Amino acid sequence: MNKYIFDVDGTLTPSRQTINDDFAVFFSDFCAERDCYLVTGSDREKTIEQVGEEIYSLCKRVYNCSGSDAYEGSKNVYSDPWTLPKDTRQWLEQTLDDSQFGLRTGLHIEERSGMVNFSVVGRNATMGERQLYVRWDKEQLERIRIAERFNKKFPDLKATVGGDTGIDIAPQGNDKSQILRDFGHRDTLWFFGDAMDPSGNDYSLAECKEVTWAIPVSGWQETYQKLKEIRKND
Repeated sequence: MNKYIFDVDGTLTPSRQTINDDFAVFFSDFCAERDCYLVTGSDREKTIEQVGEEIYSLCKRVYNCSGSDAYEGSKNVYSDPWTLPKDTRQWLEQTLDDSQFGLRTGLHIEERSGMVNFSVVGRNATMGERQLYVRWDKEQLERIRIAERFNKKFPDLKATVGGDTGIDIAPQGNDKSQILRDFGHRDTLWFFGDAMDPSGNDYSLAECKEVTWAIPVSGWQETYQKLKEIRKND
């Protein structure tokens, strides 16, 4: 059976923004006709803010916090909490102090169910402030360098680049690949994501042999076009 799994930021919506109105109508119909799932590093509240209640409820299951928190509509199916160790927090705080990017907006270390999101510019940044960091990071590759240093320092944990400004941190194995426990060997899995390179938070799922089709996209517009092709060929 075909089952369609979607990342959210950069795949269905611009990072931390709401879904395009026309795409939302199309995607709602797509989900109503097929078994669709979301997997995102964001929590339930933020995901609903981005895709809306209707799409969230139409999906067979939504995996928040990279799969550590799972919902079917409003029902929490399971949750796997985790607390950031003190020494790891101190390392992140020092890394924040050491960054040459000068702007700080607050909420730089956000604890979620089963994971932590680290952001130099901060989760409270406006869209304009986020774009300043995006341009900086594209030139400096700061997030990739931080993640590489982190992974050497803390081998029992895993840091991956997520979204436009953040780094997702979780225990080894608490990544998007953990959702595969809910699928069977007879399922044909289609996974759409924008961060399938080795440093990205879609990579752990995209590289799994259980995923039949791992489809990289560069934005929601490309996802929209690919889903139109799938629907046309059904």
